[in-house]
Amino acid sequence: MEGGVVLGVKEEKGKKGLDGTGLNLPVNRHGNLRSASSDENLKDIFHQIRTSKTPAVINYGASWCRVCSQILPSFCQLSNKFPKLSFVYADIDECPETTQHIRYTPTFHFYRDGERVDEMFGAGEERLQDRLWLHS
Repeated sequence: MEGGVVLGVKEEKGKKGLDGTGLNLPVNRHGNLRSASSDENLKDIFHQIRTSKTPAVINYGASWCRVCSQILPSFCQLSNKFPKLSFVYADIDECPETTQHIRYTPTFHFYRDGERVDEMFGAGEERLQDRLWLHS
């Protein structure tokens, strides 16, 4: 950290979700990665997860969380390895009402057949990949 600015992370004012992180994230090739930019948007995503029955993982993070910034590029890269899974990034500051139950960042919630079946706290690319494989 130098002069109050985290090196490698630039703040993007006005941008939300994955675009607002300021991180250089891998491109999602399958269209199965999206971000929730508001409470209403996240509620719509929950509805889609419940009705589509598509396996999904939601990454609850925050732009100010160092560990979240470290795992987010891996999360995006893993979305390319698991094209049948729906990947969602939700910043807790952009969705305060729907994420008030989240007490630790990053938190990952895994859904199958419209129901939450697992959760993981903290980072760890290998742990995350193992969980994704288990739930895909």
